[in-house]
Amino acid sequence: MEPRRPPTRGGELSTSPRIRSGPAVALVLFCLAVGVPATVALTPGQDLVAFGQQITVGARSPDLSVAGPAQVVQVGNTAFDVERLRVWGPLRPQLTLGPVQRNAAAQAALDPEAGPRLRREAVDAVTGGFLAWYLWGAVLLVAFTLAASAGAAGLRTLLVLRAESRLPGGQRTLPEIWSHCVRGAGRMTAAAVVASVLAWGTAGALAYAGAAGGLGSVASLSQLVGARHLPPEPVGPPIAGFDGAVIGDSRAARLGGPPLPDGSPDDVACRRSTDSLAEQIAALRGDRVLNLACPSATVTAGLRGPQDEGGRTLSPQVGLLRQLQGLDWVVVTVGPNDVGWIDFLLYCYGVPDCADNLTQGEFDYRLAAFDRVYGDLLIDLNDLPGRPQIIVMTSYDAFPPDGVPSDVPCPDSRGPEEFPGLDAEKIALLDERNRAVNEILTAGAQAYGFDVARPVLRPLCGSVRAGLGPDLQGLADPFPFHPTGVGSLRMAAAVTPLLDPPAPRGG
Repeated sequence: MEPRRPPTRGGELSTSPRIRSGPAVALVLFCLAVGVPATVALTPGQDLVAFGQQITVGARSPDLSVAGPAQVVQVGNTAFDVERLRVWGPLRPQLTLGPVQRNAAAQAALDPEAGPRLRREAVDAVTGGFLAWYLWGAVLLVAFTLAASAGAAGLRTLLVLRAESRLPGGQRTLPEIWSHCVRGAGRMTAAAVVASVLAWGTAGALAYAGAAGGLGSVASLSQLVGARHLPPEPVGPPIAGFDGAVIGDSRAARLGGPPLPDGSPDDVACRRSTDSLAEQIAALRGDRVLNLACPSATVTAGLRGPQDEGGRTLSPQVGLLRQLQGLDWVVVTVGPNDVGWIDFLLYCYGVPDCADNLTQGEFDYRLAAFDRVYGDLLIDLNDLPGRPQIIVMTSYDAFPPDGVPSDVPCPDSRGPEEFPGLDAEKIALLDERNRAVNEILTAGAQAYGFDVARPVLRPLCGSVRAGLGPDLQGLADPFPFHPTGVGSLRMAAAVTPLLDPPAPRGG
């Protein structure tokens, strides 16, 4: 009988050094090269609320670069890099914001007393959210490493058995092989876990250092994310002789009124009337007022950008404003066109129930888009030459907030016979959405110290009033839901108390 080969020192089988170290090294490299990026990609973001906004905190998808910036993702808008927060390693923070919510918490962030405390709480919430994400990532990485180690241990056992079968004298006993493989798997797993934890800890330290270093030199939001604001260029030669100006949409142009005598081509294209908001303010105050408002105008196509209307390409209203010299005040009417108000109104007329999630989501998306472009307009107005007084006008309700009384005949709410028309629930929904637009208008204006005019017009289907007539045009009129001459006068009456007293005229 051939004598058995004695075991080596420590009872270990005499196997190749390559078999001893090769799988362990491969496992460590696999966990670092695959496990860490997979953990970053697979760890779910942590949801939290800051300033009344929904925020998801996590890390952006890793790439092959050794360093990169943090990232902000704005729902419904885009994703952009935050170059000031440049991080070495794979953990580059990512914040997902939106959709924008206008609520009491968001308003409180601008309060001089509560604002600093809320900002500290928001920073703590975001920091805590990223820490929670980081700890969950550590758990996931350890689980990944243990699973990979189990697979590697099985592969290593096969290699040991194969190597042992080729040794002179045949295989050793199974208990010896098992003991050897268990010890090897333990060492290999320990090395992989330690390497993974050290790598994750190093990546976390680098992420903290990059974020903290970048934030230390930031004094404003524009410094953090960059500024891309480009105001409209001044249009035409400098113009003098006006005390005020009105910019905006068809509510200020006063569709359906008598046309201006000897109006300019732009006046004709925009159907500006003799009883427009600008003309009514001029009559109440004796000011010289320039009317730049035009139907269908939005912030991007009309106020800050050119607009096609009436067969003409009109210059941006803000560009024309920038050439007005000695201007004392500007009235602004925007909002309904920007969110496509008429789309939701007609939809509610035409379907039995318009409070569905699809159209609500579309409204929220448009509202968030309006919030962004409205911010650009506010910057333009704040930077106008001479710093004129700015008055932002809110949108009026077309129907009574409490619905149409059942005993009041109202063809304007019923609409054509083949359609369901508007009921109390639909009107309440439309009023709610109008309030959401007005909240954005008001919050933005107050943030810049602008005045807010809130016109109160008698809605359609309200109580009958003799004398001056209705404030709004109905479905039987040429331009439904637009102000009449009386309504335009009431809008002017909401503006004039906010304006500074007119300067005395020279002799």
